[in-house]
Amino acid sequence: MSDPFRDDLIEAIRPLRAFSRTLIRDEVRAEDLVQETLVKAWEKQKSFQPGTNIRAWLFTILRNTYYSELRKRKREVEDVDGKMTADLSVKASQDGHMAVRDLRTALEQLNPEQREALILVGASGFSYEEAGEICGVAAGTVKSRVSRARQKLQDLLSDKQAPATMESSMTSATEEAKAARTA
Repeated sequence: MSDPFRDDLIEAIRPLRAFSRTLIRDEVRAEDLVQETLVKAWEKQKSFQPGTNIRAWLFTILRNTYYSELRKRKREVEDVDGKMTADLSVKASQDGHMAVRDLRTALEQLNPEQREALILVGASGFSYEEAGEICGVAAGTVKSRVSRARQKLQDLLSDKQAPATMESSMTSATEEAKAARTA
C-alpha cells in the first residue's frame, strides 16, 4: 500500500538537493539541510493541507531552516584552535563548599535568638515585621538581633577568610536555605 505523502517526499528530494546546493556551496552541509527538511516535513505532515503544492511547502521548510541556521551561526564564535576555550575557567567547587562549611560553623556559635533572626531575615527572606511575628518579638528587636548576628559572623569569619569570600558564602547559604524552604 502506497502512502501519497511519502511518495511526494521522495519525488521532491532531487529538486530539494539542487535548491539546497544553490544556498550552500558545501555538498555535505547541503545534503544535511535536505535531510533536516525531510525530517521536519515528516514530523509536521498533519499540518500539510492535501491538494496544495507540496514542493512549495518543502522548499519553504528548507529555506526557513537554512536561514535559521545562518542566524544561529552568526551568534556562535568559532574557536578552531581552542584558545577561547582555554581562557574560560571555572572556580573549583570545593572552595564554595569550604566557605559554606565555615559559615555553618560560625552560625552554630551564635546564640539561638540571633541565629534564628538572621536565618529568617537573611536567608529565608522574611521582613523584620514578619520575622518578629514568627519569633513573638517586636520588629526592632529582630533588627537588633540581625545586626548583632551579622557583626559576630563577620568577626568569626574574618579570621578564616576575606570579606568578599564571606559575602559569597553567605549568598550560597542564603540560596541553599531558600531552596530548602521552597522544597
